[in-house]
Amino acid sequence: MSRAAKVTLGLSVLGSALIVWGVHHLQEKERETMFQGVLRDDERRREKMRQREEDLQRSMQKREVYERVQTVSRQAPDPRG
Repeated sequence: MSRAAKVTLGLSVLGSALIVWGVHHLQEKERETMFQGVLRDDERRREKMRQREEDLQRSMQKREVYERVQTVSRQAPDPRG
């Protein structure tokens, strides 16, 4: 093999190796970014559930207060009049 062919082959192998490494590195970064998104989604879901629990507690407390102040009939009114 001539010297130019060896240099070309060496540069081609080196370039290919760098491309493979670069793609692998980008995939790793993307995988980590996607995982961070999952963690953020889990945190948002937990916060939403906590907020709903608080809303439910406030609603139950209001209901207790209203039931103490107002008389509540357990029967539904007759729709026929």
